[in-house]
Amino acid sequence: MTTVTPAAESTTEATPPPTLPWWAPGETNAFFGLGFNVLVNVLVLTGLVIGVVGISAHDAYHTILPALGVELLVGNVYYTYLARRLARREQRTDVAAMPYGPSVPHMFIVTFVIMLPTYLATKDPVRAWEAGLAWAFVIGLIVLAGAFVGPYVRRWTPRAALLGTLAGISVAFISMRPAGQMWEAAWIALPVMVIILIGFFTNLRLPGNIPVGLAALLVGTAIGWIGGFMSAPDVSAAAKDVAIGLPTLQFHLLFTGLSHIGPLLSTAIPLGIYNFTEGMTNVESAAVAGDSYNLRSVLLADGTGAIVGAALGSPFPPAVYIGHPGWKAAGGRTTYSMASGIVIAVLCFSGMFGLLGALLPIPAIVPILLYIGLLIGAQAFQAVPRAHAAAVMIAIIPNVASWAQGQMANVLSAVGYQNVDFSEHAKLIPPTATSPGTVPESALVNAGVIYRGLMLLGDGAVLAGLILGAIVAFLIDRQFVKAAIYCGAGAVLSFVGLIHGAKVGWNIDGEVALGYLLAAAVCALFALRKVPPREPDPDEHLLAAAEAA
Repeated sequence: MTTVTPAAESTTEATPPPTLPWWAPGETNAFFGLGFNVLVNVLVLTGLVIGVVGISAHDAYHTILPALGVELLVGNVYYTYLARRLARREQRTDVAAMPYGPSVPHMFIVTFVIMLPTYLATKDPVRAWEAGLAWAFVIGLIVLAGAFVGPYVRRWTPRAALLGTLAGISVAFISMRPAGQMWEAAWIALPVMVIILIGFFTNLRLPGNIPVGLAALLVGTAIGWIGGFMSAPDVSAAAKDVAIGLPTLQFHLLFTGLSHIGPLLSTAIPLGIYNFTEGMTNVESAAVAGDSYNLRSVLLADGTGAIVGAALGSPFPPAVYIGHPGWKAAGGRTTYSMASGIVIAVLCFSGMFGLLGALLPIPAIVPILLYIGLLIGAQAFQAVPRAHAAAVMIAIIPNVASWAQGQMANVLSAVGYQNVDFSEHAKLIPPTATSPGTVPESALVNAGVIYRGLMLLGDGAVLAGLILGAIVAFLIDRQFVKAAIYCGAGAVLSFVGLIHGAKVGWNIDGEVALGYLLAAAVCALFALRKVPPREPDPDEHLLAAAEAA
């Protein structure tokens, strides 16, 4: 009989799970950064509904913003729950929650594409508001459907295409407007930008360990007030609008808008697909940063948020934000997003946004958006094989085209010309007091403006960038069958107008669809040669090892 002595017994015990704090040391940095990001977006959308659509300040501050506050509060609490669940499952303390807020591109789309045309046609801001609510509601339904389609799209799409089209959004719609606003008052914005870059890119602590975002805002605000950029009378006027506004159901507005939903579907369907595609690419971006979230859970939250917000009176769909890697790098973990959501919700309920807009200089706030744009653009190239850099670039281009064409359209609209006539014998029709003007495409062409081409390239930009990026990535890898499949998908999507088309329908742009079909035929011919796939570069093995780790 063999006796086992105590020394021979196994003393190994299961490693206890790490303690998951509610507030990590770097959480404050990310809280201030994301909070100011959402703050400036809410200030912008408030200005849009009041200044562009003509909705009363009372309705904006006491109905729309409280509804938005509910969206942000519920969504950010949910994303904190997802982050802590992921951290416990993987026994990690470095998981960062997904950032969440009002969708920036949709803020401008619902204003200028849905509500403003309705207002101009009816001269009734409430009708315009109803149209915006119906549009946001349909967006939410489409995102919910995308929750069950998106995981399969993500599985079969190259990372270069997913991150490339996300980089296109960050360059065109996240970075360009803030950069322009910065240079309108560079003497305020550039010092703020330098503080942000030093704090977030160099990992150097500021004196007194003050949060980077707070320090940047305080410095920018002080420069703005000392330099005479801000106005004390504006603060006094804004203080009069401060009042508690609690969310209430606005079914009567929503149902009235839904009764006239038909004409809005042509934009709601492609933009709903845009929303779930953007959510899909943001989840991929978070996975590259080390946090692999369940895509279906994320999209279900986004879709539900849009539906609940529309029922409460907000025409602005929420979305998981671009920038997870940036906030994680800034020190954000599981709670920063929820904290920012709570603070912004309180500000929405208390009607404080008018006062904050009068107190804080915009050039002191928007540099944080440019930082996010820089980080997401850099990640798109750093997290993919070097050979796929061209695929990233072509995925960026449709979003840049969409932004550029939108700027042209806004300029024309500002001087009264809301229509561009593409017919051969079109003539210039000046605007009148009762109808907008029309510009012939030939006049734009003669001025060197490629308006129609940029419009076609930019319609459905996120999905178009994903398709083009996938085609190029598969071509580079000599996977010609897969490239042909994506060319075929591009043909179908452009034929029905989901990409390269201003509306959904049948044979929206047969020429573009034919181009994709011919490209598919070329890929199929090369597939017949049965050439071996491209050999991975050494950096790809390093990327694979890092992902496995």
